Amino acid sequence: MSEPIGLFGGTFDPIHYGHLRTAFELWQALRLRQVRFLPTGNPPHREATLAAPELRLQMVQAAIAGQGAFVADDREMRRTGLSYSVDTLTELRAEYPGQSLCLLLGMDAFLGLPHWHRWREIFDLAHVVVAHRPGWKAPITGPLGEVMVDRGTGSVRDLHQSTAGRVFVHAVTQLEIASTDLRALIQAGRDLRYLVPDAVRELIQSTGCYAPQQR
Repeated sequence: MSEPIGLFGGTFDPIHYGHLRTAFELWQALRLRQVRFLPTGNPPHREATLAAPELRLQMVQAAIAGQGAFVADDREMRRTGLSYSVDTLTELRAEYPGQSLCLLLGMDAFLGLPHWHRWREIFDLAHVVVAHRPGWKAPITGPLGEVMVDRGTGSVRDLHQSTAGRVFVHAVTQLEIASTDLRALIQAGRDLRYLVPDAVRELIQSTGCYAPQQR
């Protein structure tokens, strides 16, 4: 079986170094073939995004330029209606029937997994890789506690030897950057230099997508 494909979804409103460093470290540690960045079209669990879908895609493309293993995938933006991860994974499983797929999540997103649409089906379609964050602990009770007992693994090899079904928790370097805070900085007239790639910063500045008058 060839190396797994990592799937990294999010609003990316905007994408920043916290996203990129997490993806890079998981790519290296899990020996992933590639990481596909999947900007959300119409997220069911969040308020509407501020930047237009096309611009968020452009920012992702600008951010990952030069990293050959990183790919921008716009399928969720092209889909009508709400974007559900189970639908995206079903599409990708049909495209890569014999390939290991790894859904990359932050610990906070993982803890909210039971509220996702048809969440139990996700494990039939992909592995779940959880990027550990300070102050969070893997659940030991409830539905996710059961998942950790039944599906948890500490072996990267398990992610390579089967196509789906395992949960793997991995610590990553913590860059405490949040897209919400970045938008607030822009609203306050601050510069995002060193928080986002220069190409992303230039797109934000040239379009004024987060400027107060655009709200």
